[in-house]
Amino acid sequence: MVVLRNKLFDWGVFRSKEFDIPIISVGNLSTGGSGKSPQIEYLIRILRPHYKVATLSRGYGRHSKGFRIVSPNHTPVETGDEPLQYARKFEDVIVAVDEKRVNGIRQLRKKFPEIEVILLDDAFQHRWVKPGLSMLLTDYHSLYTDDFILPTGNLREPKSGAKRADMIIITKTANVFSPLAKRLVEDKIKPRPYQSVYYSYIEYNNFKPLWSELDESLPKQANTILLFTGIANSYPLVDYLKRFCDELITLEYSDHHHYSISDLKQIKNTYDNIVGSKKVIVTTEKDAMRLSYPKIKTFAQQMPIFYMPIEVKIHFDNRKEDFEKQVLDYVRNDKRNRNTSETRSSVGT
Repeated sequence: MVVLRNKLFDWGVFRSKEFDIPIISVGNLSTGGSGKSPQIEYLIRILRPHYKVATLSRGYGRHSKGFRIVSPNHTPVETGDEPLQYARKFEDVIVAVDEKRVNGIRQLRKKFPEIEVILLDDAFQHRWVKPGLSMLLTDYHSLYTDDFILPTGNLREPKSGAKRADMIIITKTANVFSPLAKRLVEDKIKPRPYQSVYYSYIEYNNFKPLWSELDESLPKQANTILLFTGIANSYPLVDYLKRFCDELITLEYSDHHHYSISDLKQIKNTYDNIVGSKKVIVTTEKDAMRLSYPKIKTFAQQMPIFYMPIEVKIHFDNRKEDFEKQVLDYVRNDKRNRNTSETRSSVGT
């Protein structure tokens, strides 16, 4: 079905909608876990000093439908966890959800004419919108070239779909990444002449208490850390936390998991059964968002829960500069070209 739909777009039977505003799409070929959310946040940090930015997501896992502007006071059930995370971290960014991206863009333009660039989250397969700049993310430990289409593997569409990307970002590499490893990757993915390839890694910030009354020094004093996650790939965080404790216990839930009282009882029972007093509970920033749901928050506050904010970094200093320049140049040139086109059009009428 996916193959046929892509062919219909390629043959022009289905047509992608173009908009007169810079649009950057971030997505992947696999079913998840490649680091789209921190990549969106990285783009926000690059763009917001210069432009009025909006993000548009489908709002995966929400129980609502249609277009909605996300506020920090919403819950993940209303908006999805990633959009809520963006709204709480970046108050000057407009965050919206709509499963129909064309309608979502139209609504954003109508309600917020001051918007200068839109970031489409998890939209590589959403071909009804034609972005001006398309970023394809692939996990270094699970490159799309080594995978297969569902149900045999985890790809949403054939590997050939990578040709639509303007930029390919190899995510979750080690903090120290050799030029030899870079060459081996590029031998596998064989980027086309028009495609830029970048390599990113995760930088973890300090442990943050989920509840204000918690002592921030607790995680670094702990002998045992209980980690619970509801994300596609938790291995980078697992590896990182091992350096802070003698014992790491993990509880893994499904990606985008909505926590219940039963889940929290399991977490608390596991924590209570850990021998010793120097122990703490850690989760991801995404999972922390899901604990804000009123029905479970009161129970969750009984536990010493910390979370790990993360940021994406681009390897090799000159490549970081190249990446940011390519993004900013695209937005600047796209806006300038459109403004020039509009001026010429108005002169001719």
